[in-house]
Amino acid sequence: MTSHLVVQGDAVDTVALKQIAKHVGANAIEQIHPDAFRLRGAEPKPDDAGLAALCEAAEVDFGWVPDTRRLANFGLFVTDMDSTLISIECIDEIADMAGVKAEVSEITEAAMRGELDFSESLTRRVALLEGLEANALDRVYKERLQLNPGAERLMKKLRAAGLYTILVSGGFTFFTDRLRDQLGFDETFANELEIVNGRLTGRVLGAIVDARAKRDALETAASRLGLDKAACIAIGDGANDLAMFDAAGLSFAYRAKPVVKANASYALDHSGLDGLLPLLGG
Repeated sequence: MTSHLVVQGDAVDTVALKQIAKHVGANAIEQIHPDAFRLRGAEPKPDDAGLAALCEAAEVDFGWVPDTRRLANFGLFVTDMDSTLISIECIDEIADMAGVKAEVSEITEAAMRGELDFSESLTRRVALLEGLEANALDRVYKERLQLNPGAERLMKKLRAAGLYTILVSGGFTFFTDRLRDQLGFDETFANELEIVNGRLTGRVLGAIVDARAKRDALETAASRLGLDKAACIAIGDGANDLAMFDAAGLSFAYRAKPVVKANASYALDHSGLDGLLPLLGG
């Protein structure tokens, strides 16, 4: 199967692009987006450290894409929320308003690196929020939550191509519900914070959405839609996303921890979320 190399980033340097093309023996460079280029005529080499080094030095992402791949080949897209679809960890920002951000952020980072069981880490973090006024959630959404670059373009293209889209998060329904309405997700899964008399109790209602729940959400939707693994896409940034990566045909590590990048089909460290599109043939 023939393939081409996609090189993309926030600002691709022409000289660096030509060096990369020479390294892989490409015979043509095609601009396919203002920040993305297709290099044709080369074949991937196993463990090409030279290519990785050139791209890292140029601050660009790269990925080999089969010439036959088309966005229409896919039917399901599942994404994480915190630090993937959006630029913040919502629980850390809520904790900031409770005066316990340092303690919560430390636990968050350990969980994302895979050093702590996610369910245990979430229970510990949420407990630290006990007594906080619930209107702090609205403040986080309005004042601090921002979509990561390319999110709106990506979702628009996926919806236009007919993909079923799911937002699944170890975060909270307060935020996933609003992002569903804003971006047009078909389905969302997240944890619900218990609120009594206008204040957080420090507990989560129901079963925690953990790594297994994320995988289950992907597999259940794929089964319902009659899709095989190859037609499923997953994207995330933390160890909690690895189980759903394993259930997807293609997985994307977005600004991710090393353990996540090592287990993903592609890594996006310099591109926006719409950097998925050239890698999906769209």
